[in-house]
Amino acid sequence: MKKFALVYILFLSIVFLSCDAQVKSNDVPVKDEVKNYTIETVVSDIEIPWGMVWLPDGSMLVTEKSGVLYHVKNGTKTEVKNVPKVYNRGQGGLLDIALHPDYAKNGWIYITYAAEEGEGDGGNTKLIRAKLQDEGLTQIESLYKASPNSTKGQHFGSRIVFDNEGYLYFSVGERGDRIKNPQDITRDCGKIYRLNDDGSIPKDNPFVGQVGAKEAIYTYGNRNPQGMAKNPETGEIWAHEHGPQGGDEINIVKKGANYGWSIVTYGIDYDGTTISTENKKPGIEDPIFYWLPSIAPSGMAFVTSDRYPDWKGHLVVGSLKFQYLELLKLKGDEIIERQKIATDIGRVRNVAQGPDGFIYIAVEGKGILKIIPN
Repeated sequence: MKKFALVYILFLSIVFLSCDAQVKSNDVPVKDEVKNYTIETVVSDIEIPWGMVWLPDGSMLVTEKSGVLYHVKNGTKTEVKNVPKVYNRGQGGLLDIALHPDYAKNGWIYITYAAEEGEGDGGNTKLIRAKLQDEGLTQIESLYKASPNSTKGQHFGSRIVFDNEGYLYFSVGERGDRIKNPQDITRDCGKIYRLNDDGSIPKDNPFVGQVGAKEAIYTYGNRNPQGMAKNPETGEIWAHEHGPQGGDEINIVKKGANYGWSIVTYGIDYDGTTISTENKKPGIEDPIFYWLPSIAPSGMAFVTSDRYPDWKGHLVVGSLKFQYLELLKLKGDEIIERQKIATDIGRVRNVAQGPDGFIYIAVEGKGILKIIPN
């Protein structure tokens, strides 16, 4: 028994030493926060808030992972009726939400969630659109369902964003199967997809016409993208994704690009073992930035508001692991400075800039918080 205990302690020591040994050369060190703001609770008591979006009247729609969609007006939340049943397991559940760019005219709301329907046991990520009427979802249309289902609880993605041309992008993680899914364009998962607003496939998608290919795929080799945003300066779609133990990445979404998972990575496995000895390879898109060690990024937004003059023109990303918001200052596509915001606020699940110009943070176990400059 003593021999077993010694072996186990030695194993844990190797794992922890491997994790501590992850050092990034020429890193941009993260600075401590400069607290020139206060934080106000907008809506409380939401266990795992995931997606949030504002309606034209200033009210909010907030998804909660367990399957509840809240309509929030003046701090009061109402449960929206007729939300589809979600597969609430691990990281799966009710996920992101977005409005059509022309919502004021057509009323379409887009939602991703883990759904059980389709091939196999368990669930996988699905995209729908619907309209809101009398605090209930109506005219629900199924736009895309990733397959096959899996009972694994990890890596569903998922974020939704529209580009300047009105195309819809949404992400699906590789569902815990790094060998089969992310590098195979005949399979869903480990991908970012691009659709027309009605769910049809754009004719200029990169794999249209290839035998067996999932033609909705726009990029592949992704691990688990849980942040996606449109760069307001360039119109490009930026996405970040979880690495394993180290190697979270920020990428610019490019047509047909391979982002490498799991044949290249800056990270190691959670038990300290090597996944790949390579972090670069011809034909694989390099990230514009990566974190080592991981921060477990979730949610991402570009700051365009004059309310935050020192943050304007830069990027904010939530950290699940370290429980803060990270400001990434940009020079073009280069990260030149990092700073903590809202240290120890809790596990940040999302961040967004509201139509009022304030930055809102979705925090596990708390709800939606607002950053108010002093």
